[in-house]
Amino acid sequence: MTETTHRHIRSFVLRQGRVSPAQQRAVDTLMPRFGITYAPQPLDLELAFGRPAPKILEIGFGMGDSTAAIAAAKPENDYLTLEVHTPGVGNLLKLIDEQGLNNIRIIQHDAVEVLRDMIADGSLDGVHIYFPDPWHKARHNKRRLVQSPFVASLMPKLKTGGYIHFATDWQEYAEQALAVFSAEPQLENTADGYAPRPDYRPLTKFEQRGIRLGHGVWDLIFKKR
Repeated sequence: MTETTHRHIRSFVLRQGRVSPAQQRAVDTLMPRFGITYAPQPLDLELAFGRPAPKILEIGFGMGDSTAAIAAAKPENDYLTLEVHTPGVGNLLKLIDEQGLNNIRIIQHDAVEVLRDMIADGSLDGVHIYFPDPWHKARHNKRRLVQSPFVASLMPKLKTGGYIHFATDWQEYAEQALAVFSAEPQLENTADGYAPRPDYRPLTKFEQRGIRLGHGVWDLIFKKR
């Protein structure tokens, strides 16, 4: 273990979720093709995807349904996706295979370390952070991903005009994120407060259920000046 490993507060807990046989098969057979192994050295994104194209980083894709839908609808973009939980990784790999998608790559590792060690400055056209763990108990708020130091670490990685798109169904987290993004001098809000959900972000099943129950969802889209 190096000195730099595990210095930061983790924004996730590695839960022992059940991996289905199909998900495990996908990990075993498809991760060598669509996965990228974490390494503490800069990643050549054009080489990883085999082409020059806009590069979007997605942090925490859950089960990957929205990721696959976005990548299918936007074949002109490449999506570097990060997730620590194996069931989600396996499920997204299955979707990649079933839908014949070639514009997604997966790193199964902590986003903070990937960003710090592997993402070159000025290489990202956008960052997606959808429904991160809200850590809703006050004593756990410090574990939230969207904090000022993390947002500051994103800034050099984003191209000028690059965007950050954040979405949450937890109002207090939305308010915190709005304050954090607004306080970053290199960012400007594309909306007056919260943004309407853009067409490219599909409604998740969880989100649809929440809307039926009267729950809110908040989107924020900020661009680098």
